[in-house]
Amino acid sequence: MTASEHAKELLQLAAVAADSKAGEDLVALDVSEPLPFADIFLLVSGNSERNVVAIAGEVEDRLTEAGAKALRREGREQGRWVLLDFGDLVVHVFHQEDRQYYSLERLWRDCPVVPFQLPQPASAEHA
Repeated sequence: MTASEHAKELLQLAAVAADSKAGEDLVALDVSEPLPFADIFLLVSGNSERNVVAIAGEVEDRLTEAGAKALRREGREQGRWVLLDFGDLVVHVFHQEDRQYYSLERLWRDCPVVPFQLPQPASAEHA
């Protein structure tokens, strides 16, 4: 199996939203083979609890505007690891330290990376 087109569309929206709030080290993994409940995990790092919450909030807002509904959300109160479950797409927004500790990339290292496009910074457009 591979990730559905719907999951890839949600991924694109979520990645752009996370990037707009200074999300770092974005990685998307196709987990459709080992997991029956999701197609893609998007992993994002924030540099503070406030940043983690802001990233998660923006992702949820943008996906909700696009008609997606969060089936589950966890961790927003602590701001260390926020999980947003949109069915086909599960977004993990970590504080940098927690991302290193839990190391989901290592856990899911056999899963293929899913590409997505981020907007280019304004300075790169004029270079």
